[in-house]
Amino acid sequence: MGKTALIVIDMINTYDHDDAELLLPSVRTVVPNIAGLLDRARKNDVPVVYVNDNFGEWRSHHGEVLDRALAGPHADLVEPLKPDDTSLFVLKARHSVFFETPLSYLLGQLDIDRLVLCGQVTEQCVLYSALDAHIRHLEVTVPRDAVAPIHEDLADAALRMMERNMNAHLCDSRELWQAAR
Repeated sequence: MGKTALIVIDMINTYDHDDAELLLPSVRTVVPNIAGLLDRARKNDVPVVYVNDNFGEWRSHHGEVLDRALAGPHADLVEPLKPDDTSLFVLKARHSVFFETPLSYLLGQLDIDRLVLCGQVTEQCVLYSALDAHIRHLEVTVPRDAVAPIHEDLADAALRMMERNMNAHLCDSRELWQAAR
């Protein structure tokens, strides 16, 4: 039997992209919930993997992406979610956390067979990542209060699709990794 990893999708962000103004209100709502997930995952020795857009900066590595986001106008949304020394980091160029990234290999090396997906955008990167996890026979959990949408109606449909078509478990973030003792 494998184990679970927390996948943090695209939360290291400068928010200087199309639809950012529509996305920011929901990001502000989910940041505390993702921060809680990160804290509980770390206290329970659950591997944390940040999978983040490279924003077209093909020379970027995770340190550059983090530094740029922390220097931006929305650093308050990044600061509580910063990777720690135990966090793993994978850069991606497209929507899915799996598309042409080493994530599948990394998960295999860690004996991971269950993913908790959190981050942004519910109806885009989270949805496509859930589908790609499903076709790789990985179990998927999506805490509804830890994914940020641009469009609520599309996010609701995406969550229903993940649950119905991909057998994803939907829950509230507080249900995962109860506080370590």
